[in-house]
Amino acid sequence: MSRSAVPRRSTHGRGVVFVDGVRTPFGKARPDGLYAGTRADDLAVACLREVLRRNPTLAPERVEEVAMAAATQSGDQGLVLGRSTALLAGLPVTTPGYAIDRWCAGALTAVTTTAASIAVGALDVALAGGVEHMGHHPLGQGLDPNPRFLTERIVPPDALDMGRTAEALHDRFPHLTKERADAYAVASQQKFARAVAEGRVEPDLVPVAVRDAEGAWGLATRDELARPGTTVEQIAHLRTPFRPHGRVTAGNASPLTDGATACLLTAEETAADLGLAPRMRLVSFGFAGVEPSVMGLGPVPSTEKALRTAGLGIDDIGLFELNEAFAVQVLSFLDAFGIADDDPRVNRYGGAIAIGHPLAASGVRLMIQLARQFAEHPEVRYGLTALCVGLGQGGTVVWENPHHSDYEMAVA
Repeated sequence: MSRSAVPRRSTHGRGVVFVDGVRTPFGKARPDGLYAGTRADDLAVACLREVLRRNPTLAPERVEEVAMAAATQSGDQGLVLGRSTALLAGLPVTTPGYAIDRWCAGALTAVTTTAASIAVGALDVALAGGVEHMGHHPLGQGLDPNPRFLTERIVPPDALDMGRTAEALHDRFPHLTKERADAYAVASQQKFARAVAEGRVEPDLVPVAVRDAEGAWGLATRDELARPGTTVEQIAHLRTPFRPHGRVTAGNASPLTDGATACLLTAEETAADLGLAPRMRLVSFGFAGVEPSVMGLGPVPSTEKALRTAGLGIDDIGLFELNEAFAVQVLSFLDAFGIADDDPRVNRYGGAIAIGHPLAASGVRLMIQLARQFAEHPEVRYGLTALCVGLGQGGTVVWENPHHSDYEMAVA
């Protein structure tokens, strides 16, 4: 019998459910990109408004917290994002909010932090998400790393360059070849193209009004970054920008991206009272640290921690949503748990290599995709979302499928 037969309650308190989530279409972080003329906070506001619009039985005054993440908290990504975007979205002035920074796991941390508050009874309803306008705020902009990092050898020089940490994974695990990374990346493009064609992506996108360089208005309704039709042969000889004769290229890494996400979390009993249908129940979560020079390994110990907290094993997980910062980073996770590169449980709709990775926003994007897959696969009871994080961290959340036949038993 699987250890999941009698799962441990997720938060050792009230049950917490993911009710709904949306994201903007993801755009190229370039001067001619989709959102070059759009403010970062307006992207986040569009998501918050859409979540409220889609859930009309939730009165705005019931929202008790807004947590919004950004990796670069300055300019149009500053000013206490959770509070400022709540006000801009039309929530009451009595609704508090705050900003979160855990780099790529920002939105994921916004979810776990507000979920923990719900679990202990401090809140009933929260909105959580993230935004990253990398076109306005390139990764590392304005940072001033303490010189002690290098002079005292706290971290090696390469640890502050995410691309070089991916190259370090190839060094540490020579069997994770460039050919495997390229093949994985092409599969991601193919899976995402198929998901789009089958109508599995558009329902979770919120259209965003945009303005181009000439001042003309338009509407962003589709992701801008995917490269359908990509082949291994096409990306085999791309430049390796992080190291001469390296293995990490633009073909097997996530592109620089602009975008935002937001989701609605409530206590289980609150969802029932408001007539809201949960799309997932939070089972457990975990964060862990690793050597900064191989930060891509972070999701391995964070997943072990989350599974241990839940009383589950890796074989109990029927669906995986793993952030594809770099193909080699996902491959290192799969190898650690004995999962094949082409396992159908992994990133069924494709991942960040095709969709894009707007840093702090990506965690909720993973949750949105997992929730939709849960609805399509009631035979799957548990899934997880996981990301690696700069400076050597990982974050993982384990979720339960409310469509599974044993779900009522777990929450009774």
